[in-house]
Amino acid sequence: MRKRRKKPQQQKKQAFNPEVKPEMEDIPKNSKLAGKRLMGLLLQQKWALLIILLAAVVSSGLFAVTPIIMGKALDQLIQAIRANGLSGSYEQLAKIVGLPLLLLALAYLIGAAVAFVQEYTMASVGEKLALSMREKISEKITRLPLHYYDANETGEILSRTTNDPDKIAEILKTGALQFANALCNLVFSVVIMFALSPIMAVIIIATMSLSVFATKAISQKTLAIFAENQKVLGELNGKIEEYYTGNLIIKSFNQQDMVTQTERELSERQYQANKKSQFVIYAIYPAIRFLTQLSFVVTAIVGGIFAINGSMTIGTVQAFLQYVNQIADPITQASYFINSMQAALASAERVFEFLDEAEELPETSNPIAITAPDGAVAFEHVRFGYKPGQLLMEDVSFTVRPNEMVAIVGPTGAGKTTLVNLLMRFYELEGGTISVDGIDIRNLSKSGLRRMVGMVLQDTWIFKGTIAENLAYGKMDASREEIIAVAKAARCDHFIRTLSEGYDTVISNEEGTVSQGQMQLLTIARAMLANPALMILDEATSSVDTKTELEVQKAMVQSMKGKTSFVIAHRLSTIKSADLILVMNEGDIVEQGNHYDLLAENGFYAKLYNSQFEKAEELENELAEDLLAVNPLLS
Repeated sequence: MRKRRKKPQQQKKQAFNPEVKPEMEDIPKNSKLAGKRLMGLLLQQKWALLIILLAAVVSSGLFAVTPIIMGKALDQLIQAIRANGLSGSYEQLAKIVGLPLLLLALAYLIGAAVAFVQEYTMASVGEKLALSMREKISEKITRLPLHYYDANETGEILSRTTNDPDKIAEILKTGALQFANALCNLVFSVVIMFALSPIMAVIIIATMSLSVFATKAISQKTLAIFAENQKVLGELNGKIEEYYTGNLIIKSFNQQDMVTQTERELSERQYQANKKSQFVIYAIYPAIRFLTQLSFVVTAIVGGIFAINGSMTIGTVQAFLQYVNQIADPITQASYFINSMQAALASAERVFEFLDEAEELPETSNPIAITAPDGAVAFEHVRFGYKPGQLLMEDVSFTVRPNEMVAIVGPTGAGKTTLVNLLMRFYELEGGTISVDGIDIRNLSKSGLRRMVGMVLQDTWIFKGTIAENLAYGKMDASREEIIAVAKAARCDHFIRTLSEGYDTVISNEEGTVSQGQMQLLTIARAMLANPALMILDEATSSVDTKTELEVQKAMVQSMKGKTSFVIAHRLSTIKSADLILVMNEGDIVEQGNHYDLLAENGFYAKLYNSQFEKAEELENELAEDLLAVNPLLS
């Protein structure tokens, strides 16, 4: 089982407790600001939005005049019946309703064509919006400091960067189009109603205004509900990712029942949150429908009274009844959009919070380029902490000459990996300087600095692609001959050639095509191909067999030739041969020197050696004797 990169102890996250309800700070804090920023992204497609708006005006205008056409036709038909009775001919009927029917057909056909253009354009707007957000997210990911990933769950980050943009785009593609049409329908219908009969228009609007209050009452509760739903979804994604990657450990310790119970509790929370969010979205429909029917009844009664009094024709009454429906549908659609828009705003705020995270310090405007690095490194009074005001390193100083090998030792959590991460400038210092060849690394570009350093840690990572592509990751223009040469030097050429496709075999970090030890050999070869001036290696090989461990050790020795190297040391042979040993404890360097000088001081290193390395040396000697007995060629 591969070991995952340990997160700094200072950045530990609180364990999830299914019974703990999310705090108020997880509720969207500023929906207006989120809406404003979302509109800013949409306005980048202003011409497409203009087409959608014009299409809404045309289709809604055509739809709004259809009740008048039908009302006029009905009035003409009633007049003909009163004049001629029911004995009229089909020719007379065609003369009365022919033109209205033709106008209705044209209105519906043109409206359908315009609606098609509108739907197509809106789909494009929604997808381009999602694409724009993903591009911003992708750019942001490359600029975020390492401590952001230390402090946040992978599943939560994935939820913000994938689920939330999709949710925003989906709601806008469906709801925004309905809202635009609904608004135009409402405006046209109200204008025509006031033109026909101001009294009837006021009565209808008064009864329908109750829908506005119902919508407002429901939508006020939706923001917190949608925020809760997205938060729980992020937690669920995080747990799924954690359990998937740690599946072997879970089974090894027989924790399937515990994992199942935790996942069931999380799934139940997500189910309840999602059910509640879906309910508040669709609960608006029966409320608005009831109020619509109430308005319809009032309109029919009042219209009937006006028709009996002769102040209004029957055709006009039926037109008003149609306008009740034409107003009711837009109000329902607008209410649905306003409700569902709360979900989009909650998701948008989560995305914008991600985009607003503090980034790495900007590059220096005039970076210095080291064309032929020697590999000299100096730490001078370095101060660093993962959290402001909580220093892990208070005063770290040491000097390394070119081509020297530095062994970094210390108990677990002493700060060994943090030290090399600072050299790579994955984190920014709170004080002091780190220099390479006498130049402060802050005066170098990050890319230039990292091109000078090859890094091989215990937590190996292979990208999905061919072996040749993985080896050339640090030097994309490497020839096949260069790749093969470095593979031989890293002692992985032999096993590569045993694979079916050789260097063209497709591998990935999750597949079992190559073993853990073989992946370590590949990562060593990858670092060697870049030919850096400095090498950083974690020589822990506890997860591989003895033969592979020996191969890895030989490959590491080969990779350090002619280079300044920093080794997070676990083997006594490495520590003894180091030019400089940095002894770390609780974040600081407590001792430094070579093996024999440090033993003579009889300090922390001597205690560490006596408690750990001396026993390890005895085991190594026993192991070497056993190996020689089995295979004398190893000598």
